[in-house]
Amino acid sequence: MATTEKPEFIQQANLFCTHIGLNPKEIPHPQHILSPAELDSKREEYDEILSVVSFFGDKILHSLAGTPLLIAVANEEGFVLHMMGDETIKKTIHDLGIKPGVQFTETSMGTNVVNLSLKYNESPIQLIGDDHFHEYLHGTACYAVAFHYTDVNDLLGSVIIMTAKEFQNPMMVTMLATTADSIERELLLRKQNRKLNILNQIIMDNTRNGIILTNRNGEITTFNQYAELFTGKSRDDMLGTKVEELGSMGEYIHEVMHNGRTFEDVQMTFEPGSSADKQVCLFDAYPLYDEKRQLLGAFGQFRSITERVKAEERYNYLANHDDLTTLPNRRYYKNNATLYIQRARATGSQVAIVCLDLDRFKIINDSLGHSSGDMLLTVVAERLVKVVAAGEFVARMGGDEFMFAFPSIEGREAALERVRAILGIFDEPFSLNGYEFHLSASAGISIYPEHGQDLENLMKAADTAMYSAKSRGLNSYALYSPDMNTTTREKMILESSLRKAIEQNEFRLFYQPQVDIRSGELKGVEALVRWQHPTKGLLTPDHFIPIAEETGMISQIDKWVLRTACLQNKKWQEQGLPSFRVSVNLSSQEFLDESFVDDVHLILEESGLQPKYLDLEITETMTMNVNHAIPMLRKLHALGVQISMDDFGTGYSSLSYLKNFSINRLKIDQSFVRDISKETNGTNIVSIIIAMAHSMNLEVVAEGVEEKEQLRYLQIRKCDEVQGYYFSRPIPGEEFEQSYEELISRIKKLY
Repeated sequence: MATTEKPEFIQQANLFCTHIGLNPKEIPHPQHILSPAELDSKREEYDEILSVVSFFGDKILHSLAGTPLLIAVANEEGFVLHMMGDETIKKTIHDLGIKPGVQFTETSMGTNVVNLSLKYNESPIQLIGDDHFHEYLHGTACYAVAFHYTDVNDLLGSVIIMTAKEFQNPMMVTMLATTADSIERELLLRKQNRKLNILNQIIMDNTRNGIILTNRNGEITTFNQYAELFTGKSRDDMLGTKVEELGSMGEYIHEVMHNGRTFEDVQMTFEPGSSADKQVCLFDAYPLYDEKRQLLGAFGQFRSITERVKAEERYNYLANHDDLTTLPNRRYYKNNATLYIQRARATGSQVAIVCLDLDRFKIINDSLGHSSGDMLLTVVAERLVKVVAAGEFVARMGGDEFMFAFPSIEGREAALERVRAILGIFDEPFSLNGYEFHLSASAGISIYPEHGQDLENLMKAADTAMYSAKSRGLNSYALYSPDMNTTTREKMILESSLRKAIEQNEFRLFYQPQVDIRSGELKGVEALVRWQHPTKGLLTPDHFIPIAEETGMISQIDKWVLRTACLQNKKWQEQGLPSFRVSVNLSSQEFLDESFVDDVHLILEESGLQPKYLDLEITETMTMNVNHAIPMLRKLHALGVQISMDDFGTGYSSLSYLKNFSINRLKIDQSFVRDISKETNGTNIVSIIIAMAHSMNLEVVAEGVEEKEQLRYLQIRKCDEVQGYYFSRPIPGEEFEQSYEELISRIKKLY
């Protein structure tokens, strides 16, 4: 892949660093650091500027909430005076010697955005990764822009944004430029207000702010062109009228005149015409006095922050919508469908959940190419939106799967009628590149509360019904029924066979390698249970685990798996195989058992396996009850075993609690890994999970890696380990030990 040549000013800066003998592998030390007293003095001199920059810095942090950012302010000499934002980044760079009071110079600190922004102070500067001279900054993305007193072009300092390289975003350059413009305008206004008599300093039609002045009777005497623009009211109509005619803004000015109050940075929204003309402003209001402190009237101004608000709205939109079709995405669907269910629970109404999947879309996609397939999905989405009624919504969940939520549905027949209307959009052919295609789809329906009490179970039920519909033929639909999984009789037979399987030791463990993404070395294996059924052959967990959980037999199976995996790992160690961990999946029932810690301790003693070679995998759902999860995980951690959170990103774990869980690693769910090669939001989710986990000192394992492209992406993102069919299918223990050398050799070649 061709590398992009760095801008000339970066090359020159790095050459200068080399020329003066800086070592890129060393962490530089600043030549000048202000004493606490000197720093306080600088801050006092800079007090007004810091307050303005901090205000707009808070707006940036709010608009990019969820993205780890550090914002810093430096003066014109390169001294860092203030930092705000992500505490993890702040602590990390503080440990590296970067803190308030440090002076940035190229001769001591190398290529950095502080000096470059002050040197080239006409436009924003960005240094991404190895743009920095020193290697300790190669994992970061840094942006900076200088700001001035624009009336005399007096350089005041620089605003800096720092984040992880994974979160680099071109929008930050635009946002930083907009923020610098806002800072400069705010500082200029304050400077003018200090120097001039306020009635003489404002040249009404030459400012970009809306200005309103009143006399002591509250009558409007000045109403400039920007006030007209923002409010949609004409100057001729407003002059001489009472300020109360301005609605909420007039109420603020009324308070100013009658109670002597002042207001600053009150956010207001004006819609003088259509919603497209919406203006968002920060409003200030002050009383005006003569030299004898007699009230002259009131001054009000509002400054537009419309562009910044629009950028924030755009960011939020992208976080909740599918890039390709612009439909709501999985995140939006889960949040809003859950709200529908909560309202239905409160009102005693019903909600229909519908899963729709295009029939044979993979064949069409492979035949026409992915770009044509994407165009077809877009056309399908356009038709689906048209058939959705008020209060309903449709979302794209990924691939060719769509889901609907119908609130306040009047029973089964009403739900079926809606689904028939949806499938009706496929009656007409689809035109694409001059060709017509006849598409069909299958739909599955579940209804709250009949088929589930929460969204997760309702989605599973709808998905099961959809696959049942597919088995009936094209363009079919089905309402969920429990016998779609197994009939009552089949369940009874399977339950009886399952009890015998426990007694007759019919279970087998298969092992799938977990590979170090940096070295290609084997770090562990996941133990996966199979049932060697006497007549049906080898069965995977989805055939028997649901019944085991329903009947309570899961506890016996869990203990067998745990004991067998520990014994097997100890046996391998005694045979001379390298020591590695074995991962065992826990069920909710086992995790909720207060005696489980004692069971683990006993099995470790029986097997002789050191605790550090056992890894217990839990799911996010298991941690919903944090009052149980936190002490349970701490007890397990105290035993010395490792803990992994499986299928991360698909459950209900709260990030606010995640840092309190005693876990070692996160396992990225294979659904996100599959999306890596599909150019969907899955790639962004994977990057965010890796960065977030590393910020908490957690390792990351990616499951379901099946393609080299996925492996390379995860290597670039610095994932720790991978697991999947790309390296090896799950294999029996006997085969694992017999073919160990061959397996390791194959992994090394594929790596």
